[in-house]
Amino acid sequence: MTVVVATRLREDRLGYLTALHTSLTRQSVPWEAIIALDGAAPDRLPAPLAQDPRVRTLALPRPVGAACARNLALAQVRTPYVNWADDDDMFTDSAMALRLDALRTADVGWCAGWSEDLHPDGTTTPWRCPTPPGRHEAGDVWTHWPTPSDTIPLGPTTILARTELVRAAPMGGLVQGEDYCSLAVTCLAPGIVLPLPVYRYRKHAGQMTAQHDYDQLESAAREHAWQYGHALRSAVQHGAAHPKGLRNEL
Repeated sequence: MTVVVATRLREDRLGYLTALHTSLTRQSVPWEAIIALDGAAPDRLPAPLAQDPRVRTLALPRPVGAACARNLALAQVRTPYVNWADDDDMFTDSAMALRLDALRTADVGWCAGWSEDLHPDGTTTPWRCPTPPGRHEAGDVWTHWPTPSDTIPLGPTTILARTELVRAAPMGGLVQGEDYCSLAVTCLAPGIVLPLPVYRYRKHAGQMTAQHDYDQLESAAREHAWQYGHALRSAVQHGAAHPKGLRNEL
C-alpha cells in the first residue's frame, strides 16, 4: 500500500512529519510513501525519511496547494491500495494490517476506521464517525451526512482504498476541505468501517482548522463536497439501475 502526503516542509511541522514516518515504520505490512513537496526544497526533508528507501518524493517547482499536490502524487502510486495522510498526523500501530485484512477478506473496495484527536500533552480523545461500524454498500456512507453543516460521515484519512477507486474519486480542487471530496470513493464500491481507531489527528496551533480565517470558506467547502458526493451517489445508482436509459440521455 502507499501513503500519500503533501507538505511544504514548514519548520514547525518537520517533527510531526518525522513522527508520521515513525508510525509507518511500526506497521506490520509492506508499505511505501510518496511525499509531495508543495514547492519545498527536497534537501529539507528530515533525514529519517530521506534515508528510507520506502519513501519517494515528488518535488513540485512551486506551491500548488494540498489538493493539487496530493493528486499529482497519486499518479506515482504503484501499489494496489492507497491512503491519504497529513504531514502532522500519525497512524496507530495496527492501522494498515487490520484494514487491509478486512478489505481483502470481505472483498470490498475500501476500509475505514475511527480516529483519535492527539492533544499537545500526548493524550488522545476518540472520534467515532457518524457512519456505523460494519459493511456499507456503495453510496450508503453519504446517507450519514444529512446536511453540509453536519459532521462529516467518515474521517477521510482513515480510509484505505483500492488505488483505482481513489484515482476515480481523488482530492477536490478546494483550498480547504479538499479531503471531504475524497469521501466520494465510498460511492464507487462497498466498504467496511471498523470500530477502532486507525489514525491520530494532531491538534496544534499550526493546523489549518485552528487559523483565524478558517471559517470564512468552511461552509462553502462543505456545501461543495456534500453536493458532489450526493450527485455522484445519485448518478452511480441511476446508471446501475438504468444503464441503457442513461446512455440514451447522454
